[in-house]
Amino acid sequence: MQERLVYLVDDDEAIRHSASFMLRHVGMTVKTFPDGVSFLSDADRSRPACVLMDVRMPEMDGLAVLERLRHEGSTMPVIVLTGHGDVSTAVLAMKNGATDFLEKPYEKHALLTAIEQAFERIERGAENAVEEDRAQAKIGVLTARERDVLERLVEGLTNKGIAEDLDISPRTVEIHRANMMAKLEADSLSAALKIAFAAGIADSGAR
Repeated sequence: MQERLVYLVDDDEAIRHSASFMLRHVGMTVKTFPDGVSFLSDADRSRPACVLMDVRMPEMDGLAVLERLRHEGSTMPVIVLTGHGDVSTAVLAMKNGATDFLEKPYEKHALLTAIEQAFERIERGAENAVEEDRAQAKIGVLTARERDVLERLVEGLTNKGIAEDLDISPRTVEIHRANMMAKLEADSLSAALKIAFAAGIADSGAR
């Protein structure tokens, strides 16, 4: 089983001690930080990890840390800990990229469930990244015209519609489409579309 690393960021020493003890007891690796500044300075953010972070801390609060992580393009899931009834802060944290929040005092089950979901997100992200890399590598061997055809297939155009849009003959579209399918190693339109979606063609806008 892959190591499950949790970064625990909280200025309350008692919480750092009790939460880290609980998480280590269930087999997780825990590294604690007393504030956001030391976390940003010392945590290895290249490793897959989940962050458990208090919102209200001196020097740099949790929202500021979240903003810095988002600016860096970090994909680490962050679970924020908020004071009881502090809904507005929780909402703001979610807008800033937090994946979940827990109100203090939190229950053990709620904490472990939130962390479990965070690691599931990490694992899905890793799988998606591999799939995206493979799809983009396949898309990368297409000629410009073959990609034009694929992008219009993503838009739902027929061969005839593609021919009209590109101002070429339907027969030429068929040739480009056949070559594109062969390069993608796709035996059906749905298979080709899955590769296009995995590569982000639909998300980025075909044109």
